[in-house]
Amino acid sequence: MIKISILYPNSGRFDMDYYLGKHMPRSIELLSKGKGYKGVSVERGLGGASPGSAPTYVAMCHYLFDTADDFMAAFLPHAAELQGDMQNYTDIATVIQVSEVAMAH
Repeated sequence: MIKISILYPNSGRFDMDYYLGKHMPRSIELLSKGKGYKGVSVERGLGGASPGSAPTYVAMCHYLFDTADDFMAAFLPHAAELQGDMQNYTDIATVIQVSEVAMAH
């Protein structure tokens, strides 16, 4: 299984209400129809390693698919719409990581 992580560094504007209420429902509607889709989670950064410190990432989104090719096949037809919507909730440059899920419990 592959995890595609979209990380939003704590370096700018991020509208979590819009992200959770508009962007993610549309994203799930589109990508969940794709072959190999297993699920998605969204995390809100609350703090760093030291008590009271700021989180490294203000938000993180993690998609699970069988393969990276499955994700790309689901995402690419909708890339313009989803990426175009980003201006409505953030001005942060995202960090993208593709990982193999080596263990899950």
